[in-house]
Amino acid sequence: MSTVRTAPSSGVSFLVLAGILWGTGGLFGRMLGDATGLSSLAVATYRLAVGGLLLVGYLLVTGARLPRSRAAWARIAAVAALAALFQVSYFTAVWFTSVSVATLVTIGSSPVLVLLAGTRWRSARASRRRCVDDSPADARSLARPRGADRPGFVAVGLALCGLLLLIGVPTDAGPSTAAVLAGAACALVAASGFTAVSLLGARPVPGLDATATAGLGFTLGGALLVPLALTTSGLTFAPTPVAIGLLVAFGLLPTAVAYTCYFRGLRSAAAGVGVLMALLEPVTSAVLSAVLLGDRLGVSGIAGGLLLCAALVLTARGQGRTRSS
Repeated sequence: MSTVRTAPSSGVSFLVLAGILWGTGGLFGRMLGDATGLSSLAVATYRLAVGGLLLVGYLLVTGARLPRSRAAWARIAAVAALAALFQVSYFTAVWFTSVSVATLVTIGSSPVLVLLAGTRWRSARASRRRCVDDSPADARSLARPRGADRPGFVAVGLALCGLLLLIGVPTDAGPSTAAVLAGAACALVAASGFTAVSLLGARPVPGLDATATAGLGFTLGGALLVPLALTTSGLTFAPTPVAIGLLVAFGLLPTAVAYTCYFRGLRSAAAGVGVLMALLEPVTSAVLSAVLLGDRLGVSGIAGGLLLCAALVLTARGQGRTRSS
């Protein structure tokens, strides 16, 4: 057996960078909404459209060839629909409940959904192997979780506990039980959309790179959200220098660059690793809120952040072991 050394630009490195950049999204989105008076859904529409157009402009300036195959455009359409679904479902969950509950359910359930999808895929592969070679022993070995999966389950458990401590759940008088259930259902739909994007990203399409996937997919996804955004606050705002600067920063850092890194990272890292590294988003957001906005984390918040970081380190080490052969 020989060990393959991973370069600094490995998939995990891209996923870590994506998670950190996503953590700036809440801050930019909040500041943009305050500066323009736009609704949350309108802000999300601008996020996808501006981020996508920035990447499309980059592709055109650099002379990159746009994808032409049917498979590539089918993937772009799928990313567009899933991105729009995620935004609509997430902000609907926020409307029914709160930001903390919507974030907790959406981000917390994504790793679980990926694990369930992976288990089901292994079971289906075992069934196909059983039909081909009629070898029950081999099929059982495929269906049974591998040893490398056990750290993944431990990491997910640590991540869920850390996320609960970091974000917390409101204890004061809040929405009704029906509203909470409706919001949780919408958050699960959002999590399913993000999970599906992650699983698709882990299976690259020939001739379609990460930049084109995010750029063309998000541009189309933003267009899909325009009719819904017009039913809220609309999309018009005073184009002050501050508002334009925030809009460009919001579309560039947590959207264009972050998602390009995410899709790039998924080419060499598992989808489960991707959704766990996405948990860097609430950690980064909490730190930025404490430093820039004066929010207090408290003991539970600090403990939750440490648990999340432990889960991410365990995931990164597990990914490094799986790349050794």
